[in-house]
Amino acid sequence: MTPNLYQGSTIDHLNVTVTDVDRSLEIYVPALGVLGIEKLLDFTGGPDDDYVRMVGFGSGRKPFFWLVQGTTVDPELHVAFSAPTRDVVREFHAAALAAGARDKLSPRVCPEYHENYFGGFVYDPDGLNLEAVCHLE
Repeated sequence: MTPNLYQGSTIDHLNVTVTDVDRSLEIYVPALGVLGIEKLLDFTGGPDDDYVRMVGFGSGRKPFFWLVQGTTVDPELHVAFSAPTRDVVREFHAAALAAGARDKLSPRVCPEYHENYFGGFVYDPDGLNLEAVCHLE
């Protein structure tokens, strides 16, 4: 097996604005679940604070991906989640579609990135481009 030369990141966490957290959770919970990424925290702002609703996903105890309630969504946003195998990429894609995501690109090898790049892409309810990717054969 070829070593994974595309592994690793120094990003600690990422906030993504969505227009309806509950609607987004219907897709993110099952799709990220197949990747071992779970909903860990759900913050709801109270009447006396400035917080908006934020839902944190991660593995173990550390949330690293947050859905944040908002009104403005970046239509160019693309988030790719690492998958350990190509089968998990397929499972992510199928789970997202079953939960209501729209297909962007069915799981396949994308040689334009590199010879072992295997990704599956969907759009969430706000049109954000989500991907699961495996860099192994």
